Amino acid sequence: MTEMTETTPGWLSPDELESTRARMPILYVDAVPVRVDDTGVVTHVGLLLRIGSDGTVSRALVSGRVLHHERVRDALMRHLEKDLGPTALPRIPASPQPFTIAEYFPTQGVTPYHDPRQHAVSLVYVVPVAGDCRPRQDALDLVWFTPEEAASPVVQQEMTGGQGVLLKQALAHVSCLS
Repeated sequence: MTEMTETTPGWLSPDELESTRARMPILYVDAVPVRVDDTGVVTHVGLLLRIGSDGTVSRALVSGRVLHHERVRDALMRHLEKDLGPTALPRIPASPQPFTIAEYFPTQGVTPYHDPRQHAVSLVYVVPVAGDCRPRQDALDLVWFTPEEAASPVVQQEMTGGQGVLLKQALAHVSCLS
C-alpha cells in the first residue's frame, strides 16, 4: 500500500471520488450569474459554454462540489471565481439562501435533473455579478442573454442534465418569466 500525501485538504483522489459517488449523494452548489440594473431588476443572465467529456458543446450554469469542511458561501465564491474569473465581483450575502434545491440522479426520469455519474444534491442560487467576467478553467466562453433569450427554446435545448429547467426556475424566482 502506497502512502498518498494530501496536498489539497478536502479533495478526494479520483478513485476515492468515484467510490464515494457510488455510495452516497454529493453536495453541490449551482449559481445563475446575473446582471441587475440600479433597481435590482435582472437585465441579463450569464451562461457558460462548455465541452463535455463526450465532446458535446453545451450551455451551463456555474456548478461544483462543496468540499469537506467548506462553508457553502465559500464554495459558491470559489466556483464563481473559478468559472467567471477573479474580477467578476459576485455579490453573495453573508448568509446565502438557495432559491431551490435540485436533486440529480444517475437514472433519468426520477427528477428533471440528471447526472450519469452520481446522485447529487445541489443548492441553487441566483448571484448578481458586478465585475468583468472572463471564463476560466473548462469554460470556453460566457455569454450574457436577456431573460427572454435565456428562456427561449433555442437556449434551453443547448443545456443538459436539467439545467435548463433550473434556469427557468431562476428566471421565475426573480420575476423574469411571464
